[in-house]
Amino acid sequence: MSQATDTDVREDGVIESVSGPVVTATDLDARMNDVVYVGNEGLMGEVIEIEGNETTIQVYEETSGISPGQPVESTGAPLSVDLGPGMLDTIYDGVQRPLDVLEEQMNSAFLDRGVDAPGIDLEETWEFTPEVEEGDEVEAGDIVGTVPETPSIDHKVMVPPDSEGGEVVGVESGEFTVEETVVELDTGEEIAMRQEWPVREARPAAEKQTPTTPLVSGQRILDGLFPLAKGGAAAIPGPFGSGKTVTQQQLAKWADADIVIYVGCGERGNEMTEVIDDFPELEDPTTGNALMDRTCLIANTSNMPVAARESCVYTGITIAEYFRDMGYDVALMADSTSRWAEAMREISARLEEMPGEEGYPAYLAARLSEFYERSGYFRNTNGTEGSVSVIGAVSPPGGDFSEPVTQNTLRIVKTFWALDADLAERRHFPAINWNESYSLYRDQLDPWFEENVDEDWSATRQWAIDTLDEEDELQEIVQLVGKDALPEDQQLTLEVARYLREAWLQQDAFHDVDTYCEPAKTYGIVSAIKTFNDEAFDALDAGVPVEEITSIEALPRLNRIAVQDEWEAYIEELEAEITEQARELY
Repeated sequence: MSQATDTDVREDGVIESVSGPVVTATDLDARMNDVVYVGNEGLMGEVIEIEGNETTIQVYEETSGISPGQPVESTGAPLSVDLGPGMLDTIYDGVQRPLDVLEEQMNSAFLDRGVDAPGIDLEETWEFTPEVEEGDEVEAGDIVGTVPETPSIDHKVMVPPDSEGGEVVGVESGEFTVEETVVELDTGEEIAMRQEWPVREARPAAEKQTPTTPLVSGQRILDGLFPLAKGGAAAIPGPFGSGKTVTQQQLAKWADADIVIYVGCGERGNEMTEVIDDFPELEDPTTGNALMDRTCLIANTSNMPVAARESCVYTGITIAEYFRDMGYDVALMADSTSRWAEAMREISARLEEMPGEEGYPAYLAARLSEFYERSGYFRNTNGTEGSVSVIGAVSPPGGDFSEPVTQNTLRIVKTFWALDADLAERRHFPAINWNESYSLYRDQLDPWFEENVDEDWSATRQWAIDTLDEEDELQEIVQLVGKDALPEDQQLTLEVARYLREAWLQQDAFHDVDTYCEPAKTYGIVSAIKTFNDEAFDALDAGVPVEEITSIEALPRLNRIAVQDEWEAYIEELEAEITEQARELY
């Protein structure tokens, strides 16, 4: 988080009252959203309300011990993030303080209040290679050089978005810190590798475009039935234990995004500890380098101050937009937006604002919209194209999808992956309910799948959806009269649907082979099941009893497709076996 220097500090105010993380000060010269330092310990806070001579501040740290009469200092600047080389392979708290740096300062994992550090290392030097020459004209957003930030990612140094631009009159290559000038313009402006940007303001782009490329996740139920576009927004609601965090971690590891921003917003400490411990050990399957080389983690656990939880999603989305401006595809995981909404509810209650449904503030829907609307596929001002895909987990109390956070999220996002506690109890993972989930990106992504995977992609997917829908209707009858009372064609439909569920929709996140399934394999598995379906119904029409059809020797091999390395040859051989054995019956 950007630091206030002595010259930044404005007139002192005085604390009048303290209510949890909400502090009221008087005689403070500040504007809305300005960062202030509260009390003798200089706790970071943000102005959220001004009424006459009274200024209301939300403090990002524990306020015990703060009392009326203590000073408040204003920086005169809004809450901003430091942007530049050094953000990747870093773990921040909700206001972009690097946790490893703070731990080193304190010599302890437990941090004192008031401790602070810049978001990026101001002393480290980086090898800058210019991409402009003297005499070149540059504008806001233009790329002026590159820095090899990690083995996986080249950091692109850009002209700040609020720059007037001009002609390059000086440019140097070599080792520089992020605050040293690397490009000088004829206007006198000096461009360094470090930028600051207010977290609550979207970074500018030339045009928001309709996304037509999927964010390939490697998860069959997502890519096959409910795809997400690069630049799209998705929600994963589900009760405790249904697999929200594992699903998001799978997406973080396998989705074909260039950069991953993982925001742990109010999650349990043990879950965030697992993420922090595991991610640095993971190998990036695309490059073979460490996954953290293209990942930025923001950890704000449930026992951290509630106000910092409210800001952490803005910190994450601003960092994502910065990498988008370089022309990268960014995937942001927010786990979970329910905790963020709860933080807003607590702050709103302490401000004595008029409550909305279930005590949430009346502006809940607007805040959720502002966050998700910052996703998208963009043509940037520098001519590159980049995207920010947002996947937000929602934790509805008791798994009740009718509660306000879930319902307001559903009005905004176009992909809905509904996690089901019943499926999780049956050990069906991912526990995404195919009857309740949906994707509104299917039509615009089908041309990509048909061109890059198979021309029958959409037709085969629709067959699978229809079969699963029919099974759902038949299950109600089965519960009343039993499976044997159904006509043989309906019994066969149930058998086909079982293979769709068990061989196609189930996926083992911890299996070396099954953890990732490329789109071609996803299509291959469902096409093998459709081959069985077509041959089985031909046999049934020829008078073969359903018991004989479902007992052919090749069928059990369907459940083993997903774990095969040489899956193409396996599927081809299996389809031939199924066809031969089914036709032998008639």
